[in-house]
Amino acid sequence: MQPIRSRRLKSIAIASGKGGVGKTNIAVNLSVALARMGRSVMLFDADLGLANADILLGLRPSKTLHDLVAGRADGLEDILVPGPEGILLVPSSSGIGSMANLSPAEHTGLIRAFSSYDKPLDVLIVDTAAGVQDSVTSFCRAVQDVSVVVCDEPASLTDAYALIKVLHQNYGLRRFRVICNMVRDADSGRRLLQKLSSVCSRYLPDVLLDASGIIPMDEHVRRAVQRRAPVVGLFPGSPAGRAFAGLARQAERWTAADTDTGGIGFFVERMLQSA
Repeated sequence: MQPIRSRRLKSIAIASGKGGVGKTNIAVNLSVALARMGRSVMLFDADLGLANADILLGLRPSKTLHDLVAGRADGLEDILVPGPEGILLVPSSSGIGSMANLSPAEHTGLIRAFSSYDKPLDVLIVDTAAGVQDSVTSFCRAVQDVSVVVCDEPASLTDAYALIKVLHQNYGLRRFRVICNMVRDADSGRRLLQKLSSVCSRYLPDVLLDASGIIPMDEHVRRAVQRRAPVVGLFPGSPAGRAFAGLARQAERWTAADTDTGGIGFFVERMLQSA
């Protein structure tokens, strides 16, 4: 199926080397913040096997990607779930091991399902799994921008560097955006970015790191998670809510690729090339 030509699509992967750094929370809140700015946003929960974006959004999908792979769904639109501010969630499955270990044919078939979606989109946010497994690298190679989430702990920095190293040395990615999460203040975020930049400049001199956002430690985030709602919608005036709005404004300035032929077709094309 030929993609319908329309406005250019920005595709952004939210990735991390280590779990527990708030990656999905960032993907959810960035999606909602962009939608609050009037953008048409799709959030793809690409953590195949341990998905939880639906929980953070307070949604109850009746079908997931697992149903699509198993032939129990007719196409992507059959599993899409409307979320806050009009975002569209592509839900994955939680606790189903087979989803985390798709065969190459299943993985390609899953991505082909996206080509059936012909409605215009402004932004596709891809919430990857943590780590450096094949599904993560495939999704990161398919998008235009890779945002790596780090927090101020040694394991997070070490694993973020490992992810950047794999994507650079094995697949040629050179530019990464860095989101510093759960930091005490802006200065702490800048120091955290400097730590990662120092290591990369020493061992990966061709890699470029861009500061994308600093999300502070904020009690409002915990309260929003407990209520299964995005903090940017529930507490927009909170420190974290304002930071996510700022991150969305930053993402607005990121340029969609000139090679985009319109809609979600660009992501599909790139995904098929890297599968």
